[in-house]
Amino acid sequence: MSVTIAGVTMKNPVMTASGTFGSGIEYSEFVDLNHLGAVVTKGVSNVPWEGNPVPRVAEVYGGMLNAIGLQNPGVEVFAERDLKFLEDFDTRVIVNVCGHTEEEYLSVVERLQEEKRVDMLEINVSCPNVKQGGIGFGTKPDMLCDITSKIRKIARQPVIMKLTPNVTSVAELAKAAEAGGADAISLINTITGMKIDIERQRFVLANRTGGMSGPAIHPIAVRMVYEAASAVKLPIIGMGGISNAEDAIEMMLAGATAVAVGAANFHDPYVTQKVIDGMTDYAKRHSLERITDIVGILR
Repeated sequence: MSVTIAGVTMKNPVMTASGTFGSGIEYSEFVDLNHLGAVVTKGVSNVPWEGNPVPRVAEVYGGMLNAIGLQNPGVEVFAERDLKFLEDFDTRVIVNVCGHTEEEYLSVVERLQEEKRVDMLEINVSCPNVKQGGIGFGTKPDMLCDITSKIRKIARQPVIMKLTPNVTSVAELAKAAEAGGADAISLINTITGMKIDIERQRFVLANRTGGMSGPAIHPIAVRMVYEAASAVKLPIIGMGGISNAEDAIEMMLAGATAVAVGAANFHDPYVTQKVIDGMTDYAKRHSLERITDIVGILR
């Protein structure tokens, strides 16, 4: 069941999606973190972020909307509290990094070079670049290539670029990340959506729009993983609406080397272990020597 991405070997292909599992502290009451392929932390910025005003979460058909705004206590608190907690577990740790400017991203990456517990970095390029009028780093291939290159130059850990689905061609972004020196890519991030309360005739979220996640986006995620895998040679971490082992296996058949479980954690805190068990059973039923034997076989 083990998989290797950019030289980092994990016990199995199942990890948590950033923003849905904290850093594992709360979920450790339900899931033995030692059983996971990796824990992917919530986004970490150079200074504390308060996030967006409430209400900022809403249930919708087939999933949920969130406009949390990447609220987090900043890299110093994260290193002292969260990374220290994770020292007690035998699992890989992938830290999700966010920022509003190039300088903010780089300052977090530089600070994390001091931390031995960080196995890989996942860079959330869906954040708005405030110096470019709020354009997301991940929506412009040239900007994505540039920031990937600069992060790659200072990071000792493998760099995963997390791609947004809110673009015309995810394949072009995958190529830009590859050209910038990324060691892997992960996709998809949430899809922009909106919900309106028709009785009160107002937006449900204070931010008006939010990122949609959950089962409804899974077919879109599978298609984008397939397109990215067909465009680049980088290993891919597939995510988006994974709720069970069948969803995870579908992602791997499309080209993902590993998968991340996100929104499903909110309604079933045991879901990651169930996915691992289901994938193990699938490998046995299909007489697979290694789970990676199915990666991208439909391409």
